[in-house]
Amino acid sequence: MNPPDEQWQARVKAILKAELARRDISYRELASRLGALGITDNERNIANKLSRGTFTAAFFVACLDAVGCRTLRLKEDE
Repeated sequence: MNPPDEQWQARVKAILKAELARRDISYRELASRLGALGITDNERNIANKLSRGTFTAAFFVACLDAVGCRTLRLKEDE
């Protein structure tokens, strides 16, 4: 994998983890919320995906929707 890809994966992973922390949502709770959306994943699988930082854009957006994130700031105003 080339370094730019690793940088983007790290950024997306950090964004998702920050949104979970901001809302005090555990991986177990996220799995439950994803289940309500029809996405079957367990706490361990979610932890592994976030640890690796390798997950699809669809998973990323589903997680954001599941935790109630309606807007996302990718970069602070400079």
